[in-house]
Amino acid sequence: MLGVDGIDTFIVDLPTIRPHVLSMATMHKQTVVVVRLRCSDGIIGLGEGTTIGGLSYGDESPEGIKLAIDTYLTPILKTCDPSRVGTAMAAISKGVIGNHFAKCAIETALLDAMGKRVGLPVSELLGGRQRDWVPVAWTLASGDTARDIDEAEQMLSTRRHNIFKLKIGSRAVNDDVAHVAAIKSALGDRASVRVDVNQAWSEQSADRGMAMLESAGVDLVEQPIARANRAGMARLAARHGIAVMADEALHGPEDAFDFAARAAADVFAVKIAPSGGPSAAGRVGAIAAAAGVALYGGTMLEAGIGTIASAHLFATFPKLEWGTELFGPLLLTEEILAEPLSYRDFALHLPASPGLGIALDEDKIAFFRRDRESAPAFGIPAGRR
Repeated sequence: MLGVDGIDTFIVDLPTIRPHVLSMATMHKQTVVVVRLRCSDGIIGLGEGTTIGGLSYGDESPEGIKLAIDTYLTPILKTCDPSRVGTAMAAISKGVIGNHFAKCAIETALLDAMGKRVGLPVSELLGGRQRDWVPVAWTLASGDTARDIDEAEQMLSTRRHNIFKLKIGSRAVNDDVAHVAAIKSALGDRASVRVDVNQAWSEQSADRGMAMLESAGVDLVEQPIARANRAGMARLAARHGIAVMADEALHGPEDAFDFAARAAADVFAVKIAPSGGPSAAGRVGAIAAAAGVALYGGTMLEAGIGTIASAHLFATFPKLEWGTELFGPLLLTEEILAEPLSYRDFALHLPASPGLGIALDEDKIAFFRRDRESAPAFGIPAGRR
């Protein structure tokens, strides 16, 4: 039986290229929890747990993710065979309630190691790749209309993105809609424009705002009201022609089933971290497909590890009607992968090599990890990173 010889969990703080404005916080950096899992056969698996804005977005913080892994998940994992990913994750789920982001980081590392062990990309372990690339949206989140239009035009001219999502909800409804409408008018039919309200509206405000956004030509509204108000989401979805997407409300297959049963969303934003890992996120996608709910590949603005792990899963979905927003690494000023992910022709292209198909830039990691002055040597053999 294989064993787990070591688990290195550390926090990396990375600056963003610009302030990223959400309804609940403004991000000036992204904090990433990286997991390196060393198996007894010498193979190392990489995982990532990343959230947005500390605890302003959800109930797991980077520091809490690390604490959960080091204190609770690691002792369980050291009793498991890392080549039996499902069994290991079942043991962790039995011993630890919630903590989906921490569980996602561990499952990603196990899958990466397993893929390297058997010589297959992670997408093949998750059901089989149906595409080698996924469309990628870009979020316009400066809050300045002219700046956002200039940014969108640059993305179109370089063929990097032709899908744009705007973060709104921090201003009055009329002001937010005017901002979005001006951008849609400038871009016209050259791009899809969507909005993410991040739960900031009341149902009454959402009713008014969604009608105006639909008139402006906007394609989709993401999580317009509080995640607990599922009945309100169902009423909004029934009343409006513009697509309504559930995001913060989805924390795994059980939530997906309830939303599908209530007809409370037209689209699901599937995210591996809030779901509890790639396998659970795959079940969210299956529930959506069975219920006729369209799919969108969401992000927690992860760096390269979490982004490519998400892409491996999304590449297995038979339909990905609304594309993805796997642009997290592009929002960062620093690249922590030895070779950056491949973005071109409005898409993220997946590697064909075993596991996640990536390796860390160890010099960047050593510089940006928060505990760099006291970090222990992990003993990574050449070629095993």
